[in-house]
Amino acid sequence: MKEIKRFQIRGVAGEVKRVDFNGRTVDYWLPKAPATHLLIAHDGQNIFDGRTSTHRGQTWKMAQSAIRVSAELGINPPAIIGVWHSSTKEDPWGRGKDLVPEKYFRDGISVQSEFAKVFQPEMLHGDSYLRSIIDEYIPAIAPGISATNTAMIGSSMGALATLYAQAQLPEKFLTALALSTHWPFGGDALVERTINSLPQAGSHKIWMSHGSKGLDAQYAPFQQLADKLMKERGYLPHDFVSKIYERSGHNERSWAKYLDQPMRFWLTA
Repeated sequence: MKEIKRFQIRGVAGEVKRVDFNGRTVDYWLPKAPATHLLIAHDGQNIFDGRTSTHRGQTWKMAQSAIRVSAELGINPPAIIGVWHSSTKEDPWGRGKDLVPEKYFRDGISVQSEFAKVFQPEMLHGDSYLRSIIDEYIPAIAPGISATNTAMIGSSMGALATLYAQAQLPEKFLTALALSTHWPFGGDALVERTINSLPQAGSHKIWMSHGSKGLDAQYAPFQQLADKLMKERGYLPHDFVSKIYERSGHNERSWAKYLDQPMRFWLTA
């Protein structure tokens, strides 16, 4: 782990540190009081720093939300790790290679037609991406925090990666927060494989949500299928929540506006 820089963000005590792990950039924030909880976030460019955000300076304002909700609950704020995706001008598909559920598509799930001509399952490396988070980044940044108190969060493809991670590595974190899950990438087959691969009901906590504007408007029928399958598998309201946010879209500003709710779902004992 090599430090790149440190910076401050409005309303958050201390500094965010930007580090390099063998070519992968990671931003992280540790609260002054010892953290007992850890949140791992995909698309780290958009978590803290408006200067690196891919959507016109919008961020998740994740640390601010964590501080606010923790104060309401009377607990110390969680540590937050934001893992950057690897898309570049030279490799514009880097994010997909990181976040698309590798095994599901290697096993033959078809991608939506607009990507079919360029998509090759062998290009995916989501399994090694997740393993690096678990085996390298967490031990180096926030060792000692239990899996019970650890959550992963992502939006769109990051939501797919979050649910995939919980299926592949259920012993490593308890709570999955999946916002605007990009189900259309693999359609009903992806919904079915994802939900049926999750841990058995009663052992983990799962949040899913989407808006009604823009790209999110396409998600309703797929999420309805996901909700049906979750109920059939025995998930109950205390360990599974599915929300629709009217007039909410597919962007960091929208997710930041309601982030307190999945944050509270996770941090409430």
